[in-house]
Amino acid sequence: MAIKKAIITDAGFASRYLPITKTIPKAMIPIGAKPVMQLCVEECVEAGIEEIVIVATPNTKSREIYDDYFHNRAENVKTLLENQGKASRFEPVQEVLDFPKITVIEQDASLPYGNGSPIVSAKSFVENEDAFIVLYSDDLILGKGDVKTLIETYEKNPDAKAVIAAQEMPEEVWHKFGMIALKENGTLSHIVEKPKTPELSPSNLTSYGRYLLTPEVFQYLVPANTGLDGELWTVDAITKLAEAGDVVVARSEGKWITTGDPKNYFMAHLEYVLSNTDYADEVKNFVLQYK
Repeated sequence: MAIKKAIITDAGFASRYLPITKTIPKAMIPIGAKPVMQLCVEECVEAGIEEIVIVATPNTKSREIYDDYFHNRAENVKTLLENQGKASRFEPVQEVLDFPKITVIEQDASLPYGNGSPIVSAKSFVENEDAFIVLYSDDLILGKGDVKTLIETYEKNPDAKAVIAAQEMPEEVWHKFGMIALKENGTLSHIVEKPKTPELSPSNLTSYGRYLLTPEVFQYLVPANTGLDGELWTVDAITKLAEAGDVVVARSEGKWITTGDPKNYFMAHLEYVLSNTDYADEVKNFVLQYK
């Protein structure tokens, strides 16, 4: 039952971030001194994940960039720093090189647009597992990572078809997210995407890009099952799983923040810096000047 594999998706053109994303993948934009993608990898590593596949945008340099970041040993940089008496500065690079196995693939360009297609592209990597983890690299978790929470929840509910992370959100933002409807037993019924009014939201629980899925999801996550706007949606497949059995809703024990657009990225970056760096007080004092 050990969950050892994870898929991290970054398959999209991130048009809201242009022009920078015409050259680098969005998940390589930094949060503090690390790219978003590395923080997702670290969340997996902390939960005991041993193999990770990153799904990159097809027909771009994304795969090459991820491969270089996670696998290039940068011996020239290491030698230079050693010669300058600054060998300790290479330690963060070595930490990246020491991560568990990371494989980078491109999304299958023949699949429909949609957040389910990167998962389908990695099917052969996980289809023989009892279960596997999926992370959307738009989403970051501060504090205890959701991957660990998802695995712990599955260990307590081994017959579950899936486990999805959830967080309570204030009413004023319900219209921006997928809101969770629960069955009487507390498991997932379905998800209402971006309810137009608060009355249409079935709860205050938001679903986002942290899932534990069983291979059964691939019965429903197929190109023929496109939904809204002709896209292949992971949530649609998870709803089908919920019709066939229990999909457990696990409340996040951390704090979910999104980097999906420049405004939210800036706020996520600021919150991360204020929570995780030794220069947080200096940044806080700097920001307070503009009150």
